[in-house]
Amino acid sequence: MNYAERERNPAKHLPSITMVVGLHLLLGWALVNGLARKVVDVLKAPIETKIIEEIKKPPPDTPPPPPPKLATPPPPFIPPPEVNIQAPVSTAPTITTVTTTPPPVAAPPPAPVQASPVRKEFKPLSRVNPTFPRQALQQGITGRVVAWVYVSPNGSVSNVEIKSSSNRLFDREVVRALSQWRFNPEPVGFIGEYEIVFNLTD
Repeated sequence: MNYAERERNPAKHLPSITMVVGLHLLLGWALVNGLARKVVDVLKAPIETKIIEEIKKPPPDTPPPPPPKLATPPPPFIPPPEVNIQAPVSTAPTITTVTTTPPPVAAPPPAPVQASPVRKEFKPLSRVNPTFPRQALQQGITGRVVAWVYVSPNGSVSNVEIKSSSNRLFDREVVRALSQWRFNPEPVGFIGEYEIVFNLTD
């Protein structure tokens, strides 16, 4: 059997035709009973619509503005209290030095000595003649020296002073020799003036 013949066979299309007929019968019954009308009424019923407002999120909390800075008032002037400070009393023991040595006794002023007159060429008890200095002898120098001899009361010579000299080469020898002179003791010392001459002899 080919395809065309099979499609033409009415037995093959019988179930489909039956279903179509059943649907038409059902639709007609619904129209008769007003089912379609009820469906229309249901569709005509008012539809409630609700507008749902969008919930707005609250704005974020903004921190309050800082308070204005006020200049701090100057502190009230309080005068400083008067403080009386007393000097501390020193309780440390004082150290006192006790000297056992008596203070030096001032020597009584010497009795005024009357200026003794200068004795010229006064003869001594013993004398030492000055020697001719070697340097003056080598150079062939002659000289003359005037000296003062200070004689103590016991007769010894305390000092020799050169008053004049033709050459300093002779001074040391004059002082050395006249310092060894001795005189007779006297109650009061005196000054003797002597002239020493240095001459070259053959």
